[in-house]
Amino acid sequence: LGDQCCHRCTKKVYPTDKVGPLKDGTFFHNGCFKCYICGTRLALKTYCNNRNNIDDKEVYCSNHVPVASPHDLPLESRQQNGSPANGHNGQDKDYRRDAGLNDMRIAHALKATKVAKPYPKITHAGAHYVVDFDDQTRLELIHREDEDLMYDAFSQQREEEKQEFEKETKEEWEQALADFARKFERGQANKKHKDDLIKQLTITREKKLETLHSRRKDRERYLTQELIDRQAKEMLDLFKQKRNEVEVLEDVPAYPPSPPPPEPPHCSKREIYTSTEVFEAVDQIAVHTAQSDITSFTKLVRLLTYEARNDVEKARAIYRWITIKNLNLMNFDDRVDKDTPMGLLRGIKYGTESYHVLFKRLCAYAGLHCVVIRGFSKSAGYQPGLAFEDNRFRNTWNAVYLDGSWRFVQCNWGARHLVNAKDSSSYDTKNDGNLRYEYDDHYFMTDPEEFIYEFFPEDPAWQLLSRPLTLRQFERVPFVRSLFFKYGLHFTNPALESVCYTDRSGAASIAIEIPPEAADNLIFHYNLKFYDDDETTMEGLSLKRFVMQSVKDRVVSFRVHAPCTRPLLLDIFANSVSSGHYLTGQPIKFKSVCKFKIVCESLGVIMIPLPECASGEWGPAKATRLFGLYPVTHPEAIINAGRHVEIRFRMSKPLSEFVASLHRNRTDDRSLQHCCIAAIRGDSVIIQIDFPDEGQYGLDIYTRQNEATINGKQLLTHCCKYLIHARNC
Repeated sequence: LGDQCCHRCTKKVYPTDKVGPLKDGTFFHNGCFKCYICGTRLALKTYCNNRNNIDDKEVYCSNHVPVASPHDLPLESRQQNGSPANGHNGQDKDYRRDAGLNDMRIAHALKATKVAKPYPKITHAGAHYVVDFDDQTRLELIHREDEDLMYDAFSQQREEEKQEFEKETKEEWEQALADFARKFERGQANKKHKDDLIKQLTITREKKLETLHSRRKDRERYLTQELIDRQAKEMLDLFKQKRNEVEVLEDVPAYPPSPPPPEPPHCSKREIYTSTEVFEAVDQIAVHTAQSDITSFTKLVRLLTYEARNDVEKARAIYRWITIKNLNLMNFDDRVDKDTPMGLLRGIKYGTESYHVLFKRLCAYAGLHCVVIRGFSKSAGYQPGLAFEDNRFRNTWNAVYLDGSWRFVQCNWGARHLVNAKDSSSYDTKNDGNLRYEYDDHYFMTDPEEFIYEFFPEDPAWQLLSRPLTLRQFERVPFVRSLFFKYGLHFTNPALESVCYTDRSGAASIAIEIPPEAADNLIFHYNLKFYDDDETTMEGLSLKRFVMQSVKDRVVSFRVHAPCTRPLLLDIFANSVSSGHYLTGQPIKFKSVCKFKIVCESLGVIMIPLPECASGEWGPAKATRLFGLYPVTHPEAIINAGRHVEIRFRMSKPLSEFVASLHRNRTDDRSLQHCCIAAIRGDSVIIQIDFPDEGQYGLDIYTRQNEATINGKQLLTHCCKYLIHARNC
């Protein structure tokens, strides 16, 4: 016999290190007998061949073997029946006739095989791993042993602290009760004093226990992160060593062997990708992998990244897996075996590991440089104008080196949550019955210019800005949410701050520019309440009536007229809806895009509330965007008129009915019903108003389409509204 060579590495195979011959006559080294895709070690009982292509002699694990058609016959069956191996030559029909195949199932299978396309051999970049599976697994096992020692030490220390705490508590109670008994004997205390003493001792015990748990949590998290930092470095050193051993392709930039210093990225996120559709294949793998039982980080990362073509897609796969798993809501048994799928995430169970630490660990297994950044964030409970003077808003996040630059990733804020499927959403989602899984793509590779609105690192260099902000400047930056950037919004005033002071008339304005692509579908809403509580009314009047919202030339403006000197909180919401959805009259779910604190230091006038009209923006812009109505006579939200006014619109699409409703402060709406007349003449809409007195009026205009009905009733939808000042001429 001639020399037998390994199919994978083509080197000679010796009997002591041989696997084979396999069914197709190939041989492998023990170390080379691995899945072609993910590198998982295989055995003679677990390997799979590609049944779609007889020429492919590679071996695969069950997860990555090319899937055959349901009608395909195994290769052995075709060969036993004398069928050509490829099933694609022009004599196939004659051959089946001569062979006399009477079994219709076999005949049908051969016909299906004939038209099936052979599965191409996978040669994409994701099929090649720099670090050998065995080498990475061996290092992971060493790391797992170190973790075992650490968790054993945690358990021992917890038990010692518990015993010490119980001992100290018992001594304190015994001493306190002994002192009480002496006072009781002297008549200086009674039963009520005893009840008060026990209550105070209980409160003191709970506070001490809470402090003990908090200190222990901080200590264990610090030690865990310290260990993972060291282990991540060792894993990256393994990648560094292996990268030096392999030949680097000239047209592919080499990944840096050591973490580069923090510098602003060379391009924006939008220059890398503008739609999550580019990650469709990677995301689907992450979704599938999140539902699988995996017992090692090596296997997990290889499964996640086997379709990844570059470092961006590797990080993306890890980000999506973490956001899909939603680790904060996972249920763990009281005891977690380290060798089980749940044991992979035991750090999450014990509260010693968090999203950002796990993300760094997984990035190391993918050969990516990643750091954990500490600082402040405008997170839950934060309101514009608050100062970062304590640890209330401390937070951590990641920066990962991708595409030649450091990029921010905040897995915790990007993690999915469950919502009702009927809710309108502006996030990428995966439907599942009546529930929907959401995640926020904004927090993957966020641009520094946007990230600084919500996160402030302790080290200014990790702002990744050419001109870093100070903490005081960070406090003054407007308080915005991710949707603000998702919709491409911008403040028209670049000097706008989170706290807005009113002018001498008691008014303050916030103006937001809408991008052209969102101008026809984006609608806004707002809420106004007092800053120091949730009260939304003053003397029976809704605070919303002291805000005028209007849109002109793709700029939405909110002009607040402070009714008093108490600070106010303005919350601005938005959603993207189609005109068809709006005409159905179904409720629209708005989500916050930004908040502002409104401060009026002095007020020398009495603010008059706006007439009580339908909520939302003033002016005809809404009618144009959503209903195709173009103002002919009055393009502004405010109309100055005499005792009579005629308002005209031109219809660009058919609307069957218009109704106008007039409102005035301290006036019954019913007494104003006869003042408005709405008529349709061709494609023109004419609204005539005769005002009974001079003063300030609000005009609501409603319309409907012929098919717009709910439960058989014709539906009128609010179209637009005007603020009219009527004067005697």
